Amino acid sequence: MGAISRWLDRFCYKHPRLGIPGLMKYIVIGQGIVFALLYIWPTLGYRLYSLITLTRAGLMRGQIWRLVTFIFVPTSGGFILWFALTTLFYYYIGNALENQWGSTRFTVFYGVGVLLNIFTGMVTYWISGAFLETASMYYVNMSMFFAFATLYGDMRVLLFFFIPIKVKWLAWLDAAL
Repeated sequence: MGAISRWLDRFCYKHPRLGIPGLMKYIVIGQGIVFALLYIWPTLGYRLYSLITLTRAGLMRGQIWRLVTFIFVPTSGGFILWFALTTLFYYYIGNALENQWGSTRFTVFYGVGVLLNIFTGMVTYWISGAFLETASMYYVNMSMFFAFATLYGDMRVLLFFFIPIKVKWLAWLDAAL
């Protein structure tokens, strides 16, 4: 792992323009727009949702934008408060990681997560014949959470708004589940 980390440090040092400063801000805004359209104007929202999700049928029709736009599909359920809490939490985590690692390293981390997500969907199709129609950013967000818990393990958050718990114990609980 040390060799990979050193290589990544050199890569980020040589290519500082690859970083997208405030990447999580753009992702959260995009998810917020899609989520709001699903509630405010459901017909347009579901039409937009069907155009940006990562599907094999869409890719085979030449809709290559789906390789990027599926990032903006909200990963949490339909409850507004839950969406707001999880989105703000991922925004906070992403900004903390970007501040710790730098914008280029965080962009590479997130980009590799997106590429692995696409790769996993395609491998699943080749093995089982069923493309992951619900390819989402859930596992990339969880990997961000685990990275955050590694860096800021002793930080306390309020579970259920009143139970103080360290982030590292939440990560262990999430890994167990």
